Amino acid sequence: MKKIFFMFDLVVAVCFCFALDPAEGYWLGVDSKTGAINAVWQMYQSGDKLLGKLLFSPVVPPEQIALKCKDTYKGFPVVGAVNKMKVIGTPWIFGLIMDKPGQWIRGNVIDPEHGSMYQCKITFRPADGKRFAHDTLEMRGELLPGIGASIFMQRISSEEALALQNSNAH
Repeated sequence: MKKIFFMFDLVVAVCFCFALDPAEGYWLGVDSKTGAINAVWQMYQSGDKLLGKLLFSPVVPPEQIALKCKDTYKGFPVVGAVNKMKVIGTPWIFGLIMDKPGQWIRGNVIDPEHGSMYQCKITFRPADGKRFAHDTLEMRGELLPGIGASIFMQRISSEEALALQNSNAH
């Protein structure tokens, strides 16, 4: 009987370890004033960190290089000169550590258009039929604690993300 309970506990623990955090997946950024799509992000874990890779932006050609970025940034997850990397396909959100499932803190986000780096935290907001009609990801970028802005993104499927990404291919 002890073996059965041990195996059950082991299976539950393994399943828990491989479960995706609700912040992971594909997220659609929409301009809050115009309703226009402004980005598609893929949020994923690498080791114990959460990263966000820009997959699509209607205003950024797929081959555009992040020329206004610095050569390096502390903790940047990709080896090489940042100012020689493509804007699309690079993890501009990085270094986030899990505070609790769906909440990630103490990371960074780089604005590749200007080269500025900000402190970042991400919070998953489940659809509640009230404030959040869809599963929503809040990304808060801050220059200093308490001084910043939030961007809200809604969950999309991998197929929707791929379709938008392919619509921008030249």
